[in-house]
Amino acid sequence: MASPAPDVHLLEAQLSSSELCRGKLLRVLSDTVSLPDGAQATREYVVHPGAVMVIPLLVTADASEVRVVLERQFRYPLHRVMIEFPAGKLDPGENCFDCARRELLEETGYSAQAWAHAGVLHPLISYSTEVIDIWFARGLTAGARHLDAGEFLDVFTASSDELLRWCQSGEVTDGKTLTAALWLQNVISGAWKLDWVSP
Repeated sequence: MASPAPDVHLLEAQLSSSELCRGKLLRVLSDTVSLPDGAQATREYVVHPGAVMVIPLLVTADASEVRVVLERQFRYPLHRVMIEFPAGKLDPGENCFDCARRELLEETGYSAQAWAHAGVLHPLISYSTEVIDIWFARGLTAGARHLDAGEFLDVFTASSDELLRWCQSGEVTDGKTLTAALWLQNVISGAWKLDWVSP
């Protein structure tokens, strides 16, 4: 007989579920769950279709500096302009790699010769199902942007050192961009390896 999973004493089981709200992008659910001690509780959470984030690398001609492509975009819930890496949600039926290529081109105008999947990020584990796939892109070629209707953002480049300073100073507070900075720092130092592929 197989032994029970080591986390069984932490697991919650869904007893019932109801939809509180359905919007164009998100759904909000309220579930009744059974807790590990047998008591019941309510869990309200957002169902998200998933997203990608791209860390686009620009290397100077003499290879002495790595620069990254970033965006400045107004985020309504916080009523402020945020510094972020290019990112966007998955379209229905779209795979993560295709979404990464599409979002990079649409938002920045860049296409990339090589790509590497870094990992995944769960940005809001207490109240959302959102998963963000993290991709690196290099060998960039500039082109025309194709922003969605109602999408307004500035594209700019910064050195990796500048980005890290902004993370330290609090100028960058976006969670996915802070995670990307961690990845970037470790990739540049050689501590974390990437498997690059050409599409």
